[in-house]
Amino acid sequence: MERKNHISNMVLGALIAAAYAGLTYLSNAFGLAYGPIQLRVSEVLTLLPIFTPAAIPGLTVGCFIANIGSFNWVDMIFGTLATLTAAILTYLLRNITFKKLPILSMLSPVVINALIIGLEIAVFFLPQDFSVWGFVISALQVGLGEIIVCFVLGIPFYLAIKKYKIFEMQFIKR
Repeated sequence: MERKNHISNMVLGALIAAAYAGLTYLSNAFGLAYGPIQLRVSEVLTLLPIFTPAAIPGLTVGCFIANIGSFNWVDMIFGTLATLTAAILTYLLRNITFKKLPILSMLSPVVINALIIGLEIAVFFLPQDFSVWGFVISALQVGLGEIIVCFVLGIPFYLAIKKYKIFEMQFIKR
């Protein structure tokens, strides 16, 4: 039985990775996946560690694959690191709720991406030398996109998964 659960988690992680990468490339078709202002639809999937730890490696691998599309090794490393960190925090904070919503879990991708990707943009991609204001502006831009995806799209996504008990179904049990 243990092997079956391990294989199920690997398959679930692979499906999440594929969905994350595919949705990021879809966002890129509209110019929203890379750069200082991002509205990656795929970021809604960063809420999945609330439901299953299998989402942590899935999101990490999916982000790495998606960031290959940026053609930038810095984004492949730091973007993937940000996603891994946010996914772990999302999982760890999943049981802390406010009005039955895991708000801290939903905030972790926002804060981590704003800080790490904001710093990445300020250090590596702004035309002038690094400045605190460049970092603050970049962090706010990234954070705003994350808030839109993780809350405006994320709350209905979370409620739908919870209502239909998707991760409690027999074929997806943790």
